[in-house]
Amino acid sequence: MNQLMVAPSRVVALHYALRDEQGRTLDDSRARQQPLTYLHGHGNLFPALEQAMAGQGAGEALSVTLSPAQTYGERNEALVSESPRSAFPDESLRPGQRFQAQGPDGPRTVTLTAIGDTRVTVDANHPLAGETLTYELEILEVREATRAELAKGHPLPPGSSHGEVEDRKR
Repeated sequence: MNQLMVAPSRVVALHYALRDEQGRTLDDSRARQQPLTYLHGHGNLFPALEQAMAGQGAGEALSVTLSPAQTYGERNEALVSESPRSAFPDESLRPGQRFQAQGPDGPRTVTLTAIGDTRVTVDANHPLAGETLTYELEILEVREATRAELAKGHPLPPGSSHGEVEDRKR
């Protein structure tokens, strides 16, 4: 039996470690003992990351370095602003705290970067904007997606009843 390769509309399970330019680990699926499972070609990952994995099979390991333009974009200083402290109901504000705020294009997550007596500095950039990121990947499994997964646009949890009976009938 031929091994399935990473291709559009296939479910891929992988372990990854995400590192910044200084080599610091920002996230590691092994540390959480939780592989990432996604539906390839359905916008679940950065396109450049999916492109790097295309054609790989289970057991393959690769390192992929992505520029800010391929991930969260460049930092935009226009997204850093000051707001009145009274706009934030919580008295125990601290730098690094994140809030959902209404922006011109809809809801946006902002990070508090400085807190004064009357003003608060907020940053609407993604925390990793402007960063070159390296993903160390190990592909664990590649399988065909079920019809239900294709309809939903993402993998369904193991044992999910969403369409499995229908898929077994095909």
